[in-house]
Amino acid sequence: MPEAAGRVSDLRGVAGPPLPLGRRIDLPERGTTFVRTVDGPPGAPTLLLLHGWMASAGLNWYPAFEPLSKYFNVVAPDLRGHARGLRSRRLFRLSECADDCAETLLQLGSGPVIAVGYSLGGPVAQLFWRRHRDLCDGLVLCATSTGFVPVARERIIFTSMMAAAAASTRVGGWALGVPGLPRLALNVKRAPGTMPEWAAAEFRRHDWRMIVEAGHSLGTFHSGRWINEIDVPTSVVVTSADRAVSPYLQRNMAASIPSASTFDLDDGHVACTKREFATTLMRACADVAERLSRAAG
Repeated sequence: MPEAAGRVSDLRGVAGPPLPLGRRIDLPERGTTFVRTVDGPPGAPTLLLLHGWMASAGLNWYPAFEPLSKYFNVVAPDLRGHARGLRSRRLFRLSECADDCAETLLQLGSGPVIAVGYSLGGPVAQLFWRRHRDLCDGLVLCATSTGFVPVARERIIFTSMMAAAAASTRVGGWALGVPGLPRLALNVKRAPGTMPEWAAAEFRRHDWRMIVEAGHSLGTFHSGRWINEIDVPTSVVVTSADRAVSPYLQRNMAASIPSASTFDLDDGHVACTKREFATTLMRACADVAERLSRAAG
């Protein structure tokens, strides 16, 4: 993974934070994706970083790239429909994201990996383990759950809303009304400065039809029937002040996974943008790596 650190600009030349440079990779019979990679120490485990809904690898993980690379190799793709990620006319499915990641690793000649999922990336990581066990050595699940809309009535309302929005020709306008959507990234005029402009540039890259379909797919996801089958070392980072994904649901997921470790972070759903998150994430990843090392003898 010979990528060097540097700055990434959008088409208008808006500079973002220091990031590992990325590259486009052709996935046979799937499309072209975008991935950022960082080399860690020789022989280090590899982390597959899976970002949240309406984010990108850069937006979700920028505070964590440097500290993680001191101990791990890092592979961080933009998921399909997000930022520079794969584009497809097919209906967005979380399982397809998991398969995209598996093919990306094969094209990079990398793996097996510890899959690290944040928010929407959590279901993708769970499905990655379930569908590609030969490529998944461990899991780190952050600010996520086995299901994001747990009550049947609410799930129907949420998924119906998403389906209707996906059919709309004004998805971008609809997106402005989504509760919890970062205004920072949608309205540059109200948030001047390098970082907000870079975040907005990342948002402008999204395929909004696929983004809304991703929300629908997230609303129908539920791994409760098989989450207890996870048989790899797993750590769960609980964002204990989270209003988007209930801490109760996060803890319930952790309790359902055999021998899962739990790491609490007193922050909300955008904790990933802060340095404190990188510290907690490092502890969670190190926990999984240590258990894998002990198991290997």
